Amino acid sequence: MTQKHLYVINPNSSDAVTAGIDAAMASLRRPDGPRITCVTIADGPPGIQTQHDVDRAALSVYKFAQEHLDDAAGFVTACFSDPGLHLLREIKGVPSFGISESAALTAMTLGQRFGVIAILDGSIGRHWRTWGAMGITQRVAGEVAIGRSVAELADQATTLKSMIAAGERLKREHGANVLVMGCAGMAPFRSKLQEELGLPIVEPTQAAVSMALGRLQLGW
Repeated sequence: MTQKHLYVINPNSSDAVTAGIDAAMASLRRPDGPRITCVTIADGPPGIQTQHDVDRAALSVYKFAQEHLDDAAGFVTACFSDPGLHLLREIKGVPSFGISESAALTAMTLGQRFGVIAILDGSIGRHWRTWGAMGITQRVAGEVAIGRSVAELADQATTLKSMIAAGERLKREHGANVLVMGCAGMAPFRSKLQEELGLPIVEPTQAAVSMALGRLQLGW
């Protein structure tokens, strides 16, 4: 029987972001599990940073899913705005996960109040709409943006320094006892960030793929 794919879909056009996500999947890959296949939407925006980007990416994510239904075990939309998630969930028989939703659910098992390290201030309003729709605003300590675009995350030294500063603010000023990285492009920084801050750090794509693997294993 052909091994099916758990497709992890990066809705932006950055292969560098996809490579970082793929590297973060290493500890989750198993010979007897579905193939965790990370893909880039080539015609997507360079970064998902506005509502226009989210809406545009949603259709591309859905189109990719429709084209790969025959060999898909499931889909993960790997952007913190979860573009296309509810479209994917209208597809019967294939489970779909969004990294924002999965990260929040995971964070709430690790601490009472979680903080989010966002990329840009403009992203924060979208995130709060998600927390409100999920009914979990009382569990969100706050969000702090690092003021860097998706493309600028490639400057790893500066990005890590900014993320540590944001994490310290969330920890000391907002009372967060677990942190969520609010962009899939932050995947390479989880272990260093956790070491520096001394708090559990949730990498959202890892959270979503972990949930997907468990659900597939249980046959839900």
